[in-house]
Amino acid sequence: MKNTDQPLLQPIKVGDLTLRNRVWMAPMTRSRAANPAKKVFELHDEYYRQRATAGLIITEGSQVSPQAVGYINTPGIYSEAQTEAWKSVTKAVHEEGGHIFIQLWHVGRMSHPDFHNGELPLSASATNPHSKSYTPEGFKETVAAKAMTLAEIKQTIADFKNAAKNAMEAGFDGVEIHSSNGYLFHQFFNGTSNHRTDEYGGSIENRARILFEVIEAIKEVMPENRIGLRLNPSLNGVFGMTMDEETIPTFDYIIKKLNDYNLAYLHLSEPFTDVSEVPFAEKNIAKRYRPIFKGTLVINSGFDQESGNRVIEDGDADAVAFGKPFISNPDLPERFAENASLAEWDQSTFYTVGEKGFIDYPSLQEAKVD
Repeated sequence: MKNTDQPLLQPIKVGDLTLRNRVWMAPMTRSRAANPAKKVFELHDEYYRQRATAGLIITEGSQVSPQAVGYINTPGIYSEAQTEAWKSVTKAVHEEGGHIFIQLWHVGRMSHPDFHNGELPLSASATNPHSKSYTPEGFKETVAAKAMTLAEIKQTIADFKNAAKNAMEAGFDGVEIHSSNGYLFHQFFNGTSNHRTDEYGGSIENRARILFEVIEAIKEVMPENRIGLRLNPSLNGVFGMTMDEETIPTFDYIIKKLNDYNLAYLHLSEPFTDVSEVPFAEKNIAKRYRPIFKGTLVINSGFDQESGNRVIEDGDADAVAFGKPFISNPDLPERFAENASLAEWDQSTFYTVGEKGFIDYPSLQEAKVD
């Protein structure tokens, strides 16, 4: 007996789009674009088609320029060839009645000179995240980045605008700005990674400036209500991020200011690690920011069917983005409707090349036939 009355399976209006449910597919790097042009191909068409019953698919992070790269085999959205290739993905999802946003990505210092012909990766300041970068030759220690010049900041803003324009041409329903998880925007936000003394450093307003300049640039080439963005306020100890006493006030400022825009949604993550002993951290992200943000709020990280239904029922979020469950359960909303058990994912194939662990997980109906 199907249970379609649960909160997760109710339709939701996002901007001018009506989405069939609140079970969204979170953006996940899968490293399948193993070609010199860094473009998607038929494998990606099938991967996203299989998952088109999600209320909204948010694609894997896609770099906005060659300088934005930080992982092997990730697709871009800056070239004509890449834009053309994404058209097959959006067509596949739309043929199944689904909706899809592309996540626009610049990793900043979370990269390695191997990706940039020996040049240093760019960041807010010349800091080292003291992490590892997965290069074509395997994991390597990160290095101190090059502090971006004002010209490089302006170019990066233009790159995001160009990527958004390409996304519209490729048929995407919208874009998500990846301003999360220790990547470029997050590096500007955080005082431990931003030591600038110009208009992009120092005060909270200055450190947040680049994000709002990017939003302003993107809305010149696409509807404002098709722009989403992702934030991870209490990220600490991973992706090179260390919180300080201004971290949460910075996100309070950003999220309050986002109310000045008619955005599609705000996508927040609960803490990735235990922050109960971190004095500056907020342990309950959805509860803190639901009263502050007036638009559609999406929450992510560690949710299952029960906790996903509860967070919507409690009014702390409007939708839930699921990551790994969507890898091994392409028809995740159907499984929730049937209260079916979920298939286990194979972590060893998360970032490998080819079909295995990518498009070979069966749907619930296919599994029943087997």
